[in-house]
Amino acid sequence: MKKFLKIVIAVVLVGAFIGTFYFLYSKSEEKLVVYQTAAPFQTDIYKKTVATGSVVPRKEIEVKPQVSGILDVVYVEPGEMVQKNDKIALVKIIPNMVSLNNAENRLRQAKISFDNAKVDLDRNTTLKKSGVIAAAEFQSFELNFNSAKEELKAAQDNLDLVRKGETSKNSGSTNRLIRSTISGMVLDVPVEEGFSVIEANTMNAGTTVASIADMSDLVFEGKVDESEVGKIKEGMTLILKIGAIESETFEAILEYISPKGVEEDGAIQFEIKAAVKLKDNQFIRAGYSANADIVLDKRENVLALSEALLQFDGDSAFVELEVAEQEFEKRYIKTGLSDGINIEILEGVQKEDKLKLWNLSEPIGDQ
Repeated sequence: MKKFLKIVIAVVLVGAFIGTFYFLYSKSEEKLVVYQTAAPFQTDIYKKTVATGSVVPRKEIEVKPQVSGILDVVYVEPGEMVQKNDKIALVKIIPNMVSLNNAENRLRQAKISFDNAKVDLDRNTTLKKSGVIAAAEFQSFELNFNSAKEELKAAQDNLDLVRKGETSKNSGSTNRLIRSTISGMVLDVPVEEGFSVIEANTMNAGTTVASIADMSDLVFEGKVDESEVGKIKEGMTLILKIGAIESETFEAILEYISPKGVEEDGAIQFEIKAAVKLKDNQFIRAGYSANADIVLDKRENVLALSEALLQFDGDSAFVELEVAEQEFEKRYIKTGLSDGINIEILEGVQKEDKLKLWNLSEPIGDQ
C-alpha cells in the first residue's frame, strides 16, 4: 500500500513538472502575425485650405424714416418680397409745441393781413371804376392783395406740415410714407405700430424700420489664416458647406482678399469674399454659417494610395510590396499631390499591387 502511494505521488509530480514546462514554453513562443494589405486606386485628389465664415446678401440696406414721429401703419412683414418704392410704413407726426404755436400765430397774422388787403382792394376797385384813381395807383393795392393771399396760403401749408407732415398738395408724396429703396426680400422689421422713430440726421443714425436685401445675389464672407493667404488668389473656386444644409454643397468664386489682416485670438486673419452660385429655385437664408474649402491644386483620376501605406527612409518614401503570401519587399516610389489622406503615385507601383499596411496587423494564434 505504501509502495502504491509513492508511485501515485511520483506520477503527479512528474505530470505537474511536464505541464509547467509546456506552459512556460508555449508562453515564450512568438505569435505568428498576419499583415493586412491594400491596393492603389484611381481617384481625384484636391489640395485645400479651409475658411470659416457666413453667407450674407451682397446688398442689404436699412430703411429709415425721413421724419420723426410714431409708426401709424406697418405694411410689410419679414419674408415678403417688395419692389423699389413700395410702401414700408407710415409715420404719424407728433408736432413740436413751440413750432405749432409759431405756425398758428403766423396763420393768424396772415389772415389779418389778407382781410385788410381785401378791404383796400374792394374800396379802390370802386374808385377806379369811378375814375377817381389811376390804373397805376390801383395796381399797388392789387399787388398787396395777391401777396397777402399767397402768404395766407403759405402759412396754412406751414401749419399743415407742422401738424401732419404733409399739405393738401403733396399728400401723395409725403415724407411720412417710408418706401423701399431697392427691390428684394424683407429680412427684418425690428419695430411695430406705435413705436417712436427718429429720422436720420447728422447727429443720429435714425431708427431702422426694415432691413431689405436681394437674396438672389449672395456672398460668402470668411477669414483665412496668414499662413494660407499667400496660396490663394481671386478667381479660385470655393466649395461651401453650410451647417444648416448638410446634404448639399455650393460653389463660390473668390472675388476679394483683404490687403490688411486683423489679429484674432493671437493669429492674423485676412477677410475674403466669394460670390455664391445658386441653382434655379435654390434659396439660402441670410446669415447661415459656412465652411469654405478653397481648392489650391487638384489631380483628376490619378493613381493614388492611402498615406497609411507609406514609410520613409530619410527624404525618400517607400512601400512594402507583397511578392508572396505574407512576404514583402521594399519598393521606393515617387509621389505627387497629397490631400492629407491620400497621395498621388507617379512611379513605383501598379494598380494591381498589394501593399503592406505596416502599422495594421493581427495575430493568428498561439504555437
